[in-house]
Amino acid sequence: MKQVVQNYKSGELALLDVPVPGCKPGGVLVRTAYSLISTGTELMKVSEAGMSMLGKARSRPDQVAKVVQSVATNGVPATYRKVMGKLDSYTPLGYSLCGVVEQVGDGIDDVKAGDLVACAGNEHALHAELNWVPKNLYTPVPDSLAPRHAAFGTVGSIALQGVRQGESRLGEVALVVGLGLIGQLVAQLLTASGVRVVGADPDPARCELAERLGAVACGDPASPAVESAVAELTDGHGVDQVYLAAGGGSNQPVELAARLCRDRGRVVDIGKCRLDLPWNAYYEKELDVRFSRSYGPGRYDPEYEIEGRDYPIGYVRWTERRNLACFLDLVARGRVDVEPLITRTADFDDAVETYQRLKDGELKAVAVLFRYPEQVAEDGPSADAPVVSVPVVPGGARSSAPVRAAKTPVRLAFVGAGNYATSMLLPHLARRDGVELSTVVTTTALSAANAQRKFGFREATTDLDAVLGDASVDAVFVVTRHSSHAELTRQALLAGKAVFVEKPLALTSQELTGVLDAVEESGNDRLQVGFNRRFAPLLQEAGKRFGARTGPASLRYLVNAGRLDHGSWYLQQGTEGSRFAGEGGHFVDTASWLLGADPVSVYALAPSGNEDLQVVLGYPDGSTATISYVTTGAAGFPKETLDLVADGKVLQLDDFVRSSVYDGRKRWVSSRLPKARDKGQAAELAAFVRAVRSGGPMPVPLRSLVATTAATLAVRAALAGGAPVTLAEAR
Repeated sequence: MKQVVQNYKSGELALLDVPVPGCKPGGVLVRTAYSLISTGTELMKVSEAGMSMLGKARSRPDQVAKVVQSVATNGVPATYRKVMGKLDSYTPLGYSLCGVVEQVGDGIDDVKAGDLVACAGNEHALHAELNWVPKNLYTPVPDSLAPRHAAFGTVGSIALQGVRQGESRLGEVALVVGLGLIGQLVAQLLTASGVRVVGADPDPARCELAERLGAVACGDPASPAVESAVAELTDGHGVDQVYLAAGGGSNQPVELAARLCRDRGRVVDIGKCRLDLPWNAYYEKELDVRFSRSYGPGRYDPEYEIEGRDYPIGYVRWTERRNLACFLDLVARGRVDVEPLITRTADFDDAVETYQRLKDGELKAVAVLFRYPEQVAEDGPSADAPVVSVPVVPGGARSSAPVRAAKTPVRLAFVGAGNYATSMLLPHLARRDGVELSTVVTTTALSAANAQRKFGFREATTDLDAVLGDASVDAVFVVTRHSSHAELTRQALLAGKAVFVEKPLALTSQELTGVLDAVEESGNDRLQVGFNRRFAPLLQEAGKRFGARTGPASLRYLVNAGRLDHGSWYLQQGTEGSRFAGEGGHFVDTASWLLGADPVSVYALAPSGNEDLQVVLGYPDGSTATISYVTTGAAGFPKETLDLVADGKVLQLDDFVRSSVYDGRKRWVSSRLPKARDKGQAAELAAFVRAVRSGGPMPVPLRSLVATTAATLAVRAALAGGAPVTLAEAR
């Protein structure tokens, strides 16, 4: 299928061939009929991509702050690779469309294949021929509403949420500053609710359009016409509300709002304009400044948007989805007219040219629609819409040692191509001799296409069966979200593949048992979990310097994990497990490797009110390892520090930048500071590839992988019971 994408580094726009997205549970696969270009938000993004690196930095100071923090935590080289990798990737455009349901995922019962729906979301309602859309980001289209008009659903919801924030009442007067697409819709919605509207925009054509659609008077904000209209309509008191729907760097909109708003009026910011509030003016009138966040309640909440958990209507009357349905109803009943807003309807094949004309100013438009080659007719879907099949994973069994032809490359497939895969794994594998990147599989088509372009995969697909059924693939890398690791690993083992799965191996004991059952059923134990720290060069060298132990050891591991950004999928504990369940295996494995044994007991404590943990592991010889996993520490402090004490010796590791060993009066310090923190990914991958090539043992014994996973899972049981848990009971 085709999708509109942009490279944020170069500014390149392209209509790219990408794999068809899979139809996951909790959503529907939608074939697009019409998608709407947001001539404000999207053109701003397109313009930013054409800036110099300095210009991009100035336009996004929030991202610059994240880069600075990453440099402090991970070093310049790793941060540079991460940032350049993100910049030099294709990103999608679009967030408002109408289309036909082509396939229904598990758990969906409110629509069926062939139904017409309006869809929202900058990750799900893209300018693409097919999109997977979760339940709370689509709504059925009323029978009387044309698909081209239903494509306005998302931008209409943005305007509707802004009007709700203004709490307008019948008979009031409002000022709408900025009469682009959102401003025009705001003006119509206010008029439909009995509010008299004055509009302000420097474009005479937009002013004339707003008046034609119901505004009382409109004019240039720099002219006296707007002020005169407000004075006449309000007897000189000023408007009840001001809606800021303008963009750009001028502070004129907020100054105009202060001048024309009545005492204790409301100012609602919907667009992205400069907000240097003149203090005296806003203070003297005690103006109520409000922000309108996108489509409505539920926006940026992954439990609502992705997991489909609705808010009770008794507590949240107007959610994203209910706003979307409400706007479509208003258009269907003729209370809002979107047809006059459509400046141009372009064929989807001409998407790049259309964007370029908009960017260059050659095409001046309020709203532009893309019409898709296989779009549905106005009265329903086409009869020959193809159906995407659900992959069926074949079973199989073979001996644990693969049979490979001599001197052939090791053929690797990736399931998942997110940030960790593309920044920490694939760069090492792409330049390794004797390795062939065969196939990349993702549920999001563009991710697969990006990975194929950047790392040279032979194929990109969304069909998992294409990998598991391919006899030429030697090993499968599972680099997806945590909740899918165990099942994908189980399927790959049954298909006879060697498997490299990023931590965690499993989130529950049942999932771990399922993986082991697959090993037993298939006779295939070719499994490696991404516990890379034991392979780190500094830690390897320090371990050799420390030498063998004769007595029990005490190990302390401080992990300054820090807080996660709001909206991170790591916070979705209901589906993805706790942060420690997802990441803790790294630290358990490192401790067990240094102590030369698997843990036999687990005790855990957690302060109330945050995610900090104290985990104490017991080992057969009496050694202990204490892992302090904290999220409340200083951001500038190193992430990982470790001390190992035994037999009069001390080993120290300082965040994979320096290691040292104290033995009596002697002290050894790592001979050089590495240019970047090497946490062992390259060495681990090399060991895995060698094992696949030779058919020899995996880098870490399966017994150890299982013990580490069981210990990590036992933390939850220890917290619940308030007492140590033996791993024999936890398994």
